[in-house]
Amino acid sequence: MAQMAKTAEMMESKEDRLHQWLRDAHAMEEQALTMLNAQAQRLEHYPELRNRIEKHIQETESQERRLRELLEQNGGGTSAMKDAMGKMTAMMQGMSGMFAGDEVVKGAMAGYVFEHLEIASYRALAAAAAAAGDTRTEQLCESILEEEENMARWLDEHMPQIVETFLEREARDMTAKR
Repeated sequence: MAQMAKTAEMMESKEDRLHQWLRDAHAMEEQALTMLNAQAQRLEHYPELRNRIEKHIQETESQERRLRELLEQNGGGTSAMKDAMGKMTAMMQGMSGMFAGDEVVKGAMAGYVFEHLEIASYRALAAAAAAAGDTRTEQLCESILEEEENMARWLDEHMPQIVETFLEREARDMTAKR
């Protein structure tokens, strides 16, 4: 009997932790939206990168919505404080990029790093959901994980082209920054 109570308590703890991490993921997606929107607005001379970022904005909006709905259905909700902190961090990152002469390259590098943070987060979330027996959340996290991996792969494959375009524009005294 004591063992069953302890197992139920552990399961509740796993679910609580999962919901906490889902709120963190929601805040992460809010941060991503702020960063991506800021970056897309300043990409005048990199249409392929801008188009891919705009596509990922749509994916990220869907990810945010699906996470919010899942949290609300589970009787929780998002964390206004975590969401606000994520947005504020992204705004500061976006503003710092405006002053960098190589903003497009640094933005692409930062995006690549951020995608890998998201990949690690969704792998951990999928594992936590599986451990808690929450197959619906596990499937959602695996779906989002695939989108994040696709974006990271795109950035990886296109980084040389982004850098080359930047360097060519800079060498010809053309606007290379954005």
